[in-house]
Amino acid sequence: MRKALLPTMVIITACLLMIRLFYLQIIDDSLRLKSENNAIKIKYDYPERGYVYDRYGKLLIANQPSYDIMVVPKDVKELDTTEFCSLLDITKDFFIKKMIKARTYSPMLPSVFLSQLNKIEYAAFQEKIRKFNGFYVQKRSLRDYQVDYGANVFGFITQVNENVVKKNSYYVGGDLIGKQGIEESYETYLRGQKGVKYVLKDKFNREIGSYKEGKYDTISKQGDDLTLTIDGDLQKYGEELMVNKWGGIVAIEPKTGEILALVSAPDFDPALLVGRRRSKNYTLLHNDSIAKPLYDRGLLAEYPPGSPFKILTALVALQEGVIDENTTFYCNHGFSFARGRFMKCHCHGGAMQLHNGIYESCNTYFSNVYIKTINKYNNHSYAVDKWSNHIKSFGLGKFMGYDLPIGKKVKYQLPKPIIRYMQDGIGMGKLLFQMQLVKVKY
Repeated sequence: MRKALLPTMVIITACLLMIRLFYLQIIDDSLRLKSENNAIKIKYDYPERGYVYDRYGKLLIANQPSYDIMVVPKDVKELDTTEFCSLLDITKDFFIKKMIKARTYSPMLPSVFLSQLNKIEYAAFQEKIRKFNGFYVQKRSLRDYQVDYGANVFGFITQVNENVVKKNSYYVGGDLIGKQGIEESYETYLRGQKGVKYVLKDKFNREIGSYKEGKYDTISKQGDDLTLTIDGDLQKYGEELMVNKWGGIVAIEPKTGEILALVSAPDFDPALLVGRRRSKNYTLLHNDSIAKPLYDRGLLAEYPPGSPFKILTALVALQEGVIDENTTFYCNHGFSFARGRFMKCHCHGGAMQLHNGIYESCNTYFSNVYIKTINKYNNHSYAVDKWSNHIKSFGLGKFMGYDLPIGKKVKYQLPKPIIRYMQDGIGMGKLLFQMQLVKVKY
């Protein structure tokens, strides 16, 4: 029995290998495409990205045609580089660098030589493309912004880098991908599905027809449209209010948590990041160390929440049972701390209960409420930790998972014995609701 075991395993393994090889080489010939790169040319048909609308159906982002000049280095013959560079308004050094980069990537595979030509540039090059073997034009679509606001919400489109190509098999060199904003968050929906066409070539590199009569060809599918929760007019108004200012505005619908406006200032026109000047404009925006327009102050900056924090102070005290709605403190237009420290108050003064303490935003009232909460326990260190846990339960200091790719967890320490207002980059609205930007399912 033991003697037969080893020969049996060898025979079974050999049979399995033969079956697999027969399947791959005879039955499933789709893998032959990779081994026939010299005879087959792959063409991609890029779809339009999905359109973007505001909550009332106003078109915010559409598309416009764009053209990339592609190059296959091994097919490039002698050409008049002076005419070529003049036609595309590039330098000879730029031409040489691009050719070296393309050859390094692959002598046989296409690379993007020059991206995002407009209609006029494309028309001029197309007239003389016959003179430049190895070059061809790949049609794509770029974003066409219908508004000059909302750049921090929208994000932008850029070419994929090598890391993206290695990690995601959908993309090849020269493909476009969404970065930041909804363009990144909803990339898989907005991009659609590109079509693929396999074309046979002869030994002279001429196209002679479809491979396998188009058996493996696929058609492109346009990206899905998105409707945002953003109110376009409100977003524009918010950005106008913040002209020549630094800061952010977040307007939220309390019933649903939908974001109505998400303003960051200073801002910029989203159209700056479209076309051949995108890279240069992005560099200028990125290097602006004073205004920092690419820094989303609505989501990343950490500002004291101010008087709305008093509501949380009251809720904690009510939960701990140290006050009720009739608890009264007297305000003398300020509150005296230990060691002679004094905090002014802007209310009208006098006896304050919870309701008028809230609507008059009385500093004295809520300072007393906090101290009363801490004094409930003999151990003040324990009391502060317990109060802190109550505050954290509202979500302060946590990243709530809104549908934008940026954001961070706020790190803070609670000073003792007087605790200052904790910071949260987006204000109090985020504490109670799951924020979202996309309103309607795609």
